[in-house]
Formats: sequence, C-alpha cells, structure tokens
Amino acid sequence: MRHLLRYIGQRLYTTWAVFWFLVPFVLIYPLQWYFSRRPDGGGVVHALNRFWSTLSITMWGVPVEVLRHSQEPTPRPCVYVANHGSYVDIMMLFKYIPGFLNMMGKSSLAKVPLWGPTFGRVYVTVDRTSAVSRGRAMVAARRGLAQGKSIAIFAEGRISPSPGRELLPLLDGAFQLAIEAGVPLVPVCMPLNHMFMPDVKKDLRVRYHRLKIVFHPPISTTSLTLADIPALKARVAAQLAEDFLPEGAVKPGPSTWRAPTPVASPKDQPQSVNS
Repeated sequence: MRHLLRYIGQRLYTTWAVFWFLVPFVLIYPLQWYFSRRPDGGGVVHALNRFWSTLSITMWGVPVEVLRHSQEPTPRPCVYVANHGSYVDIMMLFKYIPGFLNMMGKSSLAKVPLWGPTFGRVYVTVDRTSAVSRGRAMVAARRGLAQGKSIAIFAEGRISPSPGRELLPLLDGAFQLAIEAGVPLVPVCMPLNHMFMPDVKKDLRVRYHRLKIVFHPPISTTSLTLADIPALKARVAAQLAEDFLPEGAVKPGPSTWRAPTPVASPKDQPQSVNS
C-alpha cells in the first residue's frame, strides 16, 4: 500500500508541475511570438521567459538554495559556464541571473514546437557537429558581449548521462570566447536539478526535490591567452565537481505502484541434492 500511495503522489505532483510549466507559457506565448519578430524585442522576450521561469519554479513549491560565493556584483558582460543535468537548468539561469542573459543552446532547441523558433530568434543556437555552425555561434556570442550582453553556455555540450556525479569533458568554446572577448568567466553549478526532472528518454519523470544553484567568483581572463584554456578548463571543472552532493549521485528511478521484489541472497537459494 505504501508503494501505491507513493506512486499516486508522484503522478499527481507530475501533473501539477506540468500544469504550472504549460500555463504560464500559454499565457505569454502570443507576446513572445510578437516581440521575437521585432529587431528590438529580445529584451521583452527574455523578461517574459524570466516571468515564466519564476512563476513555474515558485508554483512547483520546491525549496531553492542560492549560494553566491562573491558578495560583489557580477561584472557585465561575462560568460557564465554551467554544468548541464536537466532541462530545468535553463529556467534556473533565467530566474537567478539578473538582466538580459544571452543563451547558447543546441540547434535542436529551435525545432521544439512553438517555443523553439522564438528561442532561435532571440538567443544563440549551435550545431556542435558543424564547424560552420560553431563559427557562426561564436560570432553571434561575441557580438552580444560587445553589446554588453552576458551569455550562459553549458560547456559539457549536452546533458550529462551521470549528472550530479560526473562532469563530461568541458569543451573549449566558452573559454575561448571569454579570453578573446576579454570578459570574466563565472562558473555556475546546479547539482540537484536532475533530481527534480531527470533527462530520461521516452519518459516524463518529475520528483519533488530541493534545488540548488551555486555562483562562483568571476575569473578574470584579461591576462590569459588561448594557450591557457586547458588549465582554465581544469580549474572550472574542479570547482563545479566540488559542488556535487551525495544526494544527487543517482537519478530517481521510474514510478511503479508495485513493491520491489526482494532479491534472494545466495544462502537463501535452494540447494540441489545429489542422489
């Protein structure tokens, strides 16, 4: 009975979370659609995305811990380098990073129905398998930085298959961008997002779980060259990995109303008798 009640609770909470993800989007989508087509509408679209993210996260009812290692205002523009463990990551960055935040996301995001084309028009998309696409994305990101727009990049390049436990190797792009533009680099870790919404193929899995976002002090790049990228990546990777927590080491499993079948130990197995 306990497992059945837990299953029902998880299904109800998933419905609640999806409702409060979709309803704000439906309400703001006409404005997103309109302003994303205006040359000066990016700021309005981002404000709408922040409203959407803030309302959704608030209504999910989960506690969120925000830890800022530096009490000084984050210099702008800068390059935020974040780990990637869940689709909730984007919403967390939208909510907790003030001002306009440019985002670099994979090109497939622009193909998501309704929201995708809006994302593609306002933010930077990249196909990491294409050198031409990577080059165009870097040009667009540098142009945004020159205009005073900070950018957030998931340096792992995709959602880690073992979030909260193991970082994928960090790609060079974010570090090259910060060094060439001469702007600070800010490591950001979100060690628990996958415990709320893990990336699971062919399954929507939402669990009530606390969230956390950690902002590390800015790292100056003014005296660095491209030869310093390996050491800079190692430094940032170490900072991000230090924020991982034991409670986030294993992604939540699928919902089931059946109690798990106990596995018999070897000593409990019936022994054959030779006649």
